[in-house]
Amino acid sequence: MEQTKFNKSFFDKVETIKIKDPLAIALGAIDKSEAFVFTYTDAVKLAGHSCPAVSGAYKLTQLALKSLYNNEIPVRGQIRVTFKGGIDYKVNGPISQVVTLITGASGESGFKGLGGGRYNRHNLLSFDETQEASEDAVCTVIFERMDTKKKIEISYCNYMLPANPKMGELMPLAVTGKGTDAEIKEFGELWHERIKAVLMNPMEGMFVIKGLK
Repeated sequence: MEQTKFNKSFFDKVETIKIKDPLAIALGAIDKSEAFVFTYTDAVKLAGHSCPAVSGAYKLTQLALKSLYNNEIPVRGQIRVTFKGGIDYKVNGPISQVVTLITGASGESGFKGLGGGRYNRHNLLSFDETQEASEDAVCTVIFERMDTKKKIEISYCNYMLPANPKMGELMPLAVTGKGTDAEIKEFGELWHERIKAVLMNPMEGMFVIKGLK
């Protein structure tokens, strides 16, 4: 079977996210003992690129699910998500798409369920313009288990990520395609040093979780 050939070897080493999906079981896509396994490359395919926002979205979802479910396997479609701030606040919109991919929680375009709303994902993800994200945060997101009502808030900050000075001169060459193959490759390596840190070695204060009542 043909596979996407990513050129960053660490992608395969990023911790996966395992989550049950009762709808997939009900309609026969997987057996009842199985679960979906999401990888970081799934998020990259969705977004069409790999960046601090996409990697942060993947990692914050992973950490939020661990906090909500501890040692249990999370259940897709049973998680409500609220972003602080509107859809246009910073990168709330793109980050929310990765959250939807993994949790199933969707906005108004989501699946409305079967037989009177069973397995509904419609309007499980929303944006609250009356609330502000934490200061310095790229985003602040509230995750809630719909079965137990357990709720947590997670903020993602990446201001502490180091940036190699050479990235500034190489980025225009890479983005416009005017750089040499070597320059474009070097930019990609420098760019992904930051992505690797977010996914595999986040710095203190990058992800802050607190329980909510």
